Amino acid sequence: MKASEQITETIALDGRYSTARHLIKWQPVLAISPDNKVQYSLFSTSKAPEKIDGGLRRSGYFKYTLPDQSLITVITVVYNGDKYLEQTIQSVINQSYENVEYIVIDGGSTDGTLDIIHQYDALIDYWVSEPDKGIADAMNKGLSFATGEYIVFIHADDYLHNIDSLAVAADFFDKEHQVFSFDILYGRNLVRKSSKGFNFWLNCRNGIPHQGVICSRFLFNKVGCFDTQFKINMDYDFFLRVYYSGYKLKKIKTVLSVMRDTGISSQTDWQSLVRRFNEEKIVHHRNMKSFHVKAFNRLFWYFYIPYRKIKCIVMEMLNK
Repeated sequence: MKASEQITETIALDGRYSTARHLIKWQPVLAISPDNKVQYSLFSTSKAPEKIDGGLRRSGYFKYTLPDQSLITVITVVYNGDKYLEQTIQSVINQSYENVEYIVIDGGSTDGTLDIIHQYDALIDYWVSEPDKGIADAMNKGLSFATGEYIVFIHADDYLHNIDSLAVAADFFDKEHQVFSFDILYGRNLVRKSSKGFNFWLNCRNGIPHQGVICSRFLFNKVGCFDTQFKINMDYDFFLRVYYSGYKLKKIKTVLSVMRDTGISSQTDWQSLVRRFNEEKIVHHRNMKSFHVKAFNRLFWYFYIPYRKIKCIVMEMLNK
């Protein structure tokens, strides 16, 4: 996004909140290239009759990218998530980092989700509510509205670890890397999980929790959006595409966010695991070109499926 070079002062509607600082009162011009694989817009162009939207942009306020601080766009995808959404929103708007853009994509919730979004309308840059085709479709919508140099997905079941999370993360940004992978805390026991990064292991399983990942916007322009055919492994497919495209990931031993064990990817019953494994096999098939990697992958699945089946049976017996 490019704004006027002559700006010397921005508007702060409420200096207490990261998303209400550094605003301008005119619509910026988006830097759009035909080579970009993401097509950007400041507002939804959907004609869906159920669509409603709002936020700072609808009130005529837009983000200005500070010359000394990268604009970080946080995207939250939610559907009937009123139980935890407010904590997610508060974790974003209370960041100490000065330059935060916040996009919320709702899939047409029927619970109290929209009431919460309306409550924070003046602290969300842009939000839209309408039916979608799943998580990947909603994430792609969020990307299309993002104007930040860096992008992170913090969904309605998750939240940023503390008020300095983005400020600390921004200190690690550099031009050599396009993916910055931080630790997360997982589940009710807040187990610390670290990224396995870009290495041969990625050919077997996804060891990169997306709640701990901040990507450059440039990366999505080059590699593309999330594939909507996937209901669980859209992030794994994306990371493999990035890995095989030769882009670099930096692993950082600092906690960025907290991931609850309430999402679809956290389900551990055998039926859910089978759905996840079947998607992973499709991800592998479409991304792996080397004969040797494919052969290794077939061997991996030959042993891994029986191992997980036995593990699932044992866990069910122990939990009875």
